[in-house]
Amino acid sequence: MGMRVRISSAIVEQITTLAAASPEAEICGLLFGTGDAIDRAQPCPNAAADPARAFEIDPAALIAAHRAMRAGGARLIGHFHSHPNGQAMPSPRDAEAAAADGSIWLIAAAGGVTGWRAVADGPVEGRFEPLLLDRIASGCAERSRPPEGAQLKHLAGEASR
Repeated sequence: MGMRVRISSAIVEQITTLAAASPEAEICGLLFGTGDAIDRAQPCPNAAADPARAFEIDPAALIAAHRAMRAGGARLIGHFHSHPNGQAMPSPRDAEAAAADGSIWLIAAAGGVTGWRAVADGPVEGRFEPLLLDRIASGCAERSRPPEGAQLKHLAGEASR
């Protein structure tokens, strides 16, 4: 069974709206919350040399988030980005850039958002394990799963429920 993370439908909508508004370039930003809940998404400038093919969170925004966290502010738990011309699954480039630190990666593509955790020897691209996103809206939860191609053997029982 994959790990579960709570996220509001409003945050998912925020990310998908940002991605839809940028069909030619990857959008990106920071995620704040706890290990099992995403409380806030903060869009950041994409500082990559080629934002149509990659993302790099603006270093100033990242440094500011770490400083605020050390001063008692919101806990930085991961980030989000989009794949304008691809699937909402980690790419080999994502795997190269990811540290195996347990951080959450949300990927937006084709109007949806999927969740991933960066781990050592993950089953997806050798770096990621899928997260089940429990969307919270108006007091009820709905589960969002990784795309069909990401369903792994250890999730087969969960996917059939």
